[in-house]
Amino acid sequence: MKKSILTFTIAASMTAFGVSSCGGSEEKVNEDTKTEESKDMAEPEMEEEAFVMVGGAKMVPSKDIVDNAVGSADHTTLVAAVKAAGLVETLKGDGPFTVFAPTNEAFNKLPKGTVENLLKPENKGKLTSVLTYHVVPGAIKSSDLKNGQTLKTVQGENLMITEKDGKWFVNGAQIAIADVISSNGVTHVIDAVVLPKKM
Repeated sequence: MKKSILTFTIAASMTAFGVSSCGGSEEKVNEDTKTEESKDMAEPEMEEEAFVMVGGAKMVPSKDIVDNAVGSADHTTLVAAVKAAGLVETLKGDGPFTVFAPTNEAFNKLPKGTVENLLKPENKGKLTSVLTYHVVPGAIKSSDLKNGQTLKTVQGENLMITEKDGKWFVNGAQIAIADVISSNGVTHVIDAVVLPKKM
């Protein structure tokens, strides 16, 4: 009799163990399935945009010319000049535009007091003339440039493109960083300010 009770107890224990083990396995399978479903439902990872570093910031194609320029620590003078001339909305327009963008150092090469004078309200016309002389209609990449080529600017006068030892120049100003792509055009960073004949 004792033997029968012992056998029954062991069998019952094993059955209970088996049930709990099966339940645990099912729960684990369910958890794994949920985890896989969560992965499938998760948003796909966004690929980072192609960019060019200018003035310590990433210039990305999803931003317009002005918004990219605002991020560059090397173009604070240019941005201030664009704002003073009232050209922000124009350069945020559909375009496309090609901008030859002088750096802060480029503006510093001008005779002392030139920038300060141009930024005065009474000289807005001259400032606009200088800035629009750096802008060409259309999106012109470095691969489109040709030695001896002339580009008609928004200001009305022409820029002369020259090539020497594999380097490109605009009216003698060297293109330091080429092909900064924006949503509404292309920017080429130059190391000098180019001045039109008529201001």
